[in-house]
Amino acid sequence: MRSLVKYHTFALTVLATLSIRTAYQGESFNFIQINTERVLYDKKPISITEQVDQLKKRGLIFENEDFASKCLSHISYYRLAGYWWSMQEDKEKHYFKPNSTFENVMNIYNFDAELRLLLFDVIEKIEISLRTKLIYHLSHDYDPWWFQNTELFRNTPALVNSLNKMRDEVDRSKDIFIKDHKKKYKNDLRFPPAWKTLELSSLGGLSKLYGNLKNNINAKDRIAKEFGAVNHTFLPSWLQSIAQIRNLCAHHSRLWNKNLPGTVKLLPKPPNKWIENIPKPHEFQRLYIHLSIMRYLLNTIIPNNDFSNRLCQLLSKYNNIDSKALGFKDNWMGEALWR
Repeated sequence: MRSLVKYHTFALTVLATLSIRTAYQGESFNFIQINTERVLYDKKPISITEQVDQLKKRGLIFENEDFASKCLSHISYYRLAGYWWSMQEDKEKHYFKPNSTFENVMNIYNFDAELRLLLFDVIEKIEISLRTKLIYHLSHDYDPWWFQNTELFRNTPALVNSLNKMRDEVDRSKDIFIKDHKKKYKNDLRFPPAWKTLELSSLGGLSKLYGNLKNNINAKDRIAKEFGAVNHTFLPSWLQSIAQIRNLCAHHSRLWNKNLPGTVKLLPKPPNKWIENIPKPHEFQRLYIHLSIMRYLLNTIIPNNDFSNRLCQLLSKYNNIDSKALGFKDNWMGEALWR
């Protein structure tokens, strides 16, 4: 007698009906049609007045509802939600902790905006320095078109992708130096030389170009050493991390209390001033370790920079900000790196 096949009831949340094929061992297939549950978003947009009322019902305190309405007319509800998320004691029903205020939400929001501006200024200096070093060292070691030389790179498809992006940047550029180059050298079908082409590349593009260089390229280690990173092993992850943060700043995305993507490799014995209280790997998703890397790199570019002072002033200006949400350690200002 054939053994029975047991069918178990189960729930699926998908947008289509599934056809599931079943069979007895050694027998032909049968088809069972299962109508699956559809879960569709059905919330309607609500007015600014309704947004304020909803937040009040959930326990958020408003000192000035006119001020709140004005803010919500310029900053969307869901953009601000990232700043009040940690104030909620019930993440399912969105109920707020006692004494949570809209004004404090805006305080955090404004702090975050000023932090992005500060970091954008710091990252600009790192980006320009990296671009300069790539252009100078590789052009002297090889030629002005080294960035097209597949023999210098580990991953050819990745290089092709980088070159395609460079071609797009060159083609759409309205910069005078590119327009003049095309006009004067119209029969030269190559890219403009590195000192022109790479001026159009983003930090993300530059970091990928550097990381893709073969590890036996002397300039790769030379650039890392000039940045205090000793050799090529560590600098690529630093640059990728900073490029990601740069993009968050450029797109006005939240940095406060954010889990950052990626990770970084840290030097076991940095040759320059560093931090003693180093975050654990699981803490690398917070901003502090990345700020420390920016400070470390910036110190090699502008030894007497004001990054530390500006960061301290910002935290003092918004003194109710929980710096732990950014991963800061106790007494971080006493670290040799930040003094």
